[in-house]
Amino acid sequence: MSKLQPVRGTRDIFGDDMRRFSHVVRIFERLAQAYGFDEISTPIFEFTEVYKRTLGETSDVVTKEMYTFEDRSGDLLTLRPEYTAGIARAYMSGGMAQAGVSRLFGWGPMFRHERPQKGRFRQFHQLDAEIIGAAEPAADVDLLALAWQLLSDLGISDRIVLHLNSLGDQESRLAYRAALTAYFADHVDALSEDSRMRLQKNPMRILDSKDPGDRALLPDAPQIADYLNERSRAFFETVCAGVKSLGIPYIHDQRLVRGLDYYSHTAFEFVTDALGSQGTVLGGGRYDGLIEMMGGPSTPGVGWAAGIERLAMLIDEPPAPMRAVALIPMGDAAEKQALVLARDLRAAGLRTLMDYKGNMKKRLNRAAKADARLALIIGDEEVARGAVVVRDLDHSTQKDCALWAVHDQVRMMLAAPPIADISPAASRDVIDAEQP
Repeated sequence: MSKLQPVRGTRDIFGDDMRRFSHVVRIFERLAQAYGFDEISTPIFEFTEVYKRTLGETSDVVTKEMYTFEDRSGDLLTLRPEYTAGIARAYMSGGMAQAGVSRLFGWGPMFRHERPQKGRFRQFHQLDAEIIGAAEPAADVDLLALAWQLLSDLGISDRIVLHLNSLGDQESRLAYRAALTAYFADHVDALSEDSRMRLQKNPMRILDSKDPGDRALLPDAPQIADYLNERSRAFFETVCAGVKSLGIPYIHDQRLVRGLDYYSHTAFEFVTDALGSQGTVLGGGRYDGLIEMMGGPSTPGVGWAAGIERLAMLIDEPPAPMRAVALIPMGDAAEKQALVLARDLRAAGLRTLMDYKGNMKKRLNRAAKADARLALIIGDEEVARGAVVVRDLDHSTQKDCALWAVHDQVRMMLAAPPIADISPAASRDVIDAEQP
């Protein structure tokens, strides 16, 4: 029986959870298009080397969390743990560099083998937005504006704070790295085993450590702001000025860093305290060295990703789905007429249900359980008269409507208060009609 359950760390999304999920995606897609981004979809698995290069062979994601397998051809493949590497690969292999700046967005599933907890799954979903080919700080501000607009339109911006920092250019990072190495070398006995390894390969990753002993050393560690050169300071000041001009509140968080060498300049996270320990709902930064490190030309880039599940947990009740119209044909001629009417209503964007069997009372009950607002009842008598009985299921009122006017009548009734019961004698008492 256990094999019929979802795999640990995965889940089925349906009902209210699916409505929340879809609401987040729809808002994001609308905004991304308004901001001039083009949609992209990349494969959910790539050659493992794509992620080893971009995430670092010693990172926790690569060493502990990736779902990696050998396919029948002997190739080593990995289910994507994040979006940016695949988009960067697509930018290179798809010849997008010839088109200049690319503004790309997408969403889809990611996979990491980590301990499942609130808001975190082994298969999870992310929104992603990237600007590749733009070195100017205005691109960073544009992406931050998109992120803030998304959070605002979802109605959750009042519970989220932007944390913003500068990682500087390569010259600044090298100076900072040297200072960190010297500091942690003086405290090597207090470091965790993992951080001793990080000290040799990438000391900046120690700043992300969750080990209590490592974290006790962080308050006195050097801060990157003290090692920024003039160019890096000017870049960050421009970003901050742009954020201020847009009215986006932020905190200059000097402990916010990225451990990999291809990151530069802007780093940011949108953080909430409404999800417990899983506080970051959206994060990103500039990665000017990524594509060059992957074997392409020197190409600037900046982007962010956001967890759909985490955003969905924060939003209020999303808008209810469109109320349905249920078609109830009674008889062969009525069923043919109902099929045509259903097609036309659906083509007009109206949620339309069809019921195929049972007596009138049972069909009306099923329509009510499906939360239909209206029932359109057609029998042989209605076919002969070119009419439909329109029943308001919320208030048990009904009226006759000419077939040619049904479309407008349905739209008006879905948007208006319930109708008065003005049914003529020809409109039969449909509740009592027990046709087989």
